[in-house]
Amino acid sequence: MIVGTRGSQLALAQTKQVCSDLSKITKEAIDVEIIKTKGDKITTSQLYNMDSKGLFTKELDIALLEEEVDFTVHSFKDLPTELDEDLEIVAVPKRESPHEVLISEKNWDELGPGSKLGTSSLRREAFCNHYQKEFELKPIRGNIETRINKVYESDLDATLMAEAGLKRLNLTKYIRTVFPLKYITPPAGQGALAIITRKDSEVKNKISKLNDYVSMQEVLAEKKVLEELGVGCQWPIGAIARTNDKEFNIYSILLTKEGEILKEQNEKGSIKDAVELGGSIGKLFEDYV
Repeated sequence: MIVGTRGSQLALAQTKQVCSDLSKITKEAIDVEIIKTKGDKITTSQLYNMDSKGLFTKELDIALLEEEVDFTVHSFKDLPTELDEDLEIVAVPKRESPHEVLISEKNWDELGPGSKLGTSSLRREAFCNHYQKEFELKPIRGNIETRINKVYESDLDATLMAEAGLKRLNLTKYIRTVFPLKYITPPAGQGALAIITRKDSEVKNKISKLNDYVSMQEVLAEKKVLEELGVGCQWPIGAIARTNDKEFNIYSILLTKEGEILKEQNEKGSIKDAVELGGSIGKLFEDYV
């Protein structure tokens, strides 16, 4: 089998883990094909100022559709709200932490007005404004190691990141603070991976054995919020679903860029109704977008 992936250290680490787990099941060797995406090539622009549909996935989708690779591995949060009709998500392995973290030599409360915080996320920018941090917000792009280095080796005082990536690259020593999920709510799908094949693929049944049902339901519900709204990273919106003792809970928050809360909503129910619960939040938010 051949797997397609982006070439960043994080993408390769994620793909390596998937291949290891899959090889234990199939006893097959898996070749890795590195594919550069548009999002990898553009390093100077804020993501939310671009047409973000498929920014980190389109070239991988093409390789799948043209049968150059058998499956692809993505960070779930990079997926567009709608997949190509001939492709499907066949597995979401057990989710890593969805939390947001602070990378800084200072604590969050020590970062006063005028502190320079690097972010290219409209959602993170909105949360900083919501907490009236009065930061000087600076655009920052690049892989995880690059962004960490910019905090310690340039005039940046801090940046915000996903805990999952730091865990997967064994870089947790740089984490200053792990934020509660409702304090800085992550984007839909954070911490999860998506394994995609063609719908007619002969290997999808093998790959589907990597699926974690709870993780899949949680992230599909979060993604459904965005799908109903028809928005991506151009809007400051966070969504997080968790399952405890079989009770499913999804929370989502919509803000303005300036940090004003337009709407927040929590829904509870059965995990089998997860996607419907996410959809109901999306419909509720429609009047505010």
